[in-house]
Amino acid sequence: MPKDDRTRSFPPSGGPRRAPPAREEIRVHTPREIYDHLDRYVIGQTAAKRAVSTAAHQHLKRIDQRRLDKPTLLRKSNVLLMGPTGSGKTHIARKLADLLEVPFTVVDATEYTEAGYYGKDVEVMVAELLFKSGHSIDATERGIIFIDEIDKIARRSGSSRTGAGSRDIGGEGVQQALLKLLEGREIFVPLNVTQHWNKHDFVQVDTSDILFICAGTFTDLHQAQVDKQVGFGAEGRRQGGSRLRVKELVEYGMLAEMLGRLPVQVQLKELSPDELYQVLTAPPDSLVKEYREALKLDGVELELREGALQAVVRYAIDKRLGARGLRSILEEVLADVLFEAPERRGQTVVVDLAFCETRLAKLDGAALRDD
Repeated sequence: MPKDDRTRSFPPSGGPRRAPPAREEIRVHTPREIYDHLDRYVIGQTAAKRAVSTAAHQHLKRIDQRRLDKPTLLRKSNVLLMGPTGSGKTHIARKLADLLEVPFTVVDATEYTEAGYYGKDVEVMVAELLFKSGHSIDATERGIIFIDEIDKIARRSGSSRTGAGSRDIGGEGVQQALLKLLEGREIFVPLNVTQHWNKHDFVQVDTSDILFICAGTFTDLHQAQVDKQVGFGAEGRRQGGSRLRVKELVEYGMLAEMLGRLPVQVQLKELSPDELYQVLTAPPDSLVKEYREALKLDGVELELREGALQAVVRYAIDKRLGARGLRSILEEVLADVLFEAPERRGQTVVVDLAFCETRLAKLDGAALRDD
């Protein structure tokens, strides 16, 4: 794969220094434009969508000012999304990247270790963004990195306040290494993601304009909030209702310095039954529309009755799967229909409540046997 012009200062034969390639224009979307785009695809989570829209707008303005070589006081607007699984954290980040038309990569924080240990160094996440951008450094330096499972690198040593205790190579050390990326510095990034241990092929990348969106469930903290909800009127509250404070996150094991570099902290709520139903049916890329199109390609019309969809929603809520679990549930319900679709060309398949409950009962039985 050809390297970007900026990875080489001089041509192989020597000669004059090459001028860097022209930078692309940056379109500064307004917060309302960003919010309206997210609102088409992400159900609920109004506060989260507004916060992310504002942070993205500030980020675009900062990039624009820096590229015009104008002095600016705007700081990086890195985002921390906190909420239960299936609440839309990854979905918000992915749809944001689609609108901004920038390179986007999703990485798992648990794959990284402190430098010098077996595992990935944090610079590799920038290398993955570089790969997604076709090795264009200019595109990489305005991309978005989504770091999932950020709560899994919380400080785990027993005597964390004194600095004593067991070596925590996958926790505090990784947080310390991430500080320089979040703050924005020029770092050396491996060109080959699969051979990041090779110390020869590196390129310099400035992370000052890379937007980092970190996400985590912080399960223990959320569970503590749910347990506290006792007494009159507590039954109707949803997970994530009260705001997590910085003090609680520090006690959980997150470094205060890291939280300081994630100024936009947003808490997502658990989706209600009505919102989960809308996830199934309302967005342009909803699951119902997707499965209808898949079967239409086989010449089969799919009719999903409302009762069946409500049963799917109830199952997702009972199992605490959130929106993420809707696809796997529908896949199980429609397994036979999808398998037999090419043989039923020209037919209309109706999936009603009775059919759906029968399939879900079998799914429950299989789960019990696995346990």
